[in-house]
Amino acid sequence: MRLTALSLALLAACSSTRVRDLEGRALDPLARTAARATVLVFSDTECPIANAYAPELGRLHAELAPRGVRFFLVFADPVRSASEVRAHHTAFGYPFPALLDPGHELVERCGASITPEACVLLPDGELVYRGRIDDRYVDFGKQRAGPTVRDLQAALLAVLAGARPVRPWAPAIGCSIPP
Repeated sequence: MRLTALSLALLAACSSTRVRDLEGRALDPLARTAARATVLVFSDTECPIANAYAPELGRLHAELAPRGVRFFLVFADPVRSASEVRAHHTAFGYPFPALLDPGHELVERCGASITPEACVLLPDGELVYRGRIDDRYVDFGKQRAGPTVRDLQAALLAVLAGARPVRPWAPAIGCSIPP
């Protein structure tokens, strides 16, 4: 069954996604806020491609958080402990919160399957972008010196301009999210 934008918005309005932050507090990153967009970046402590994106995600956060974009790093591997993720989060210097999603609530809500994979949601919960952060990784073991297309940044700039992303999906290269 293919979900339309309207059905995704209704699903978001009818359900409350609750995951835990690294302190064990229940949190709903999809709850309505004053944010103009919410970015969920699915990651894993052991994925080298996801780990390589820490500086780029920090740059995007510094540029776009002041303009009303919320960022969350989502760890969906059920075997990852909060202390393991906290140490990783600190070691890589992420400037935004990390969440634990061992029950795959956010994974299922967004359709994520890869780390790193970014999802951009509007304040009403509508998913308007899912995919790679940029095109730096062409395939496993094949990497450009730098990106030629910054998909996540383009999607966020479109949303901030009041438009829809031109490309709502871009295939991500990385590690599979474990079941």
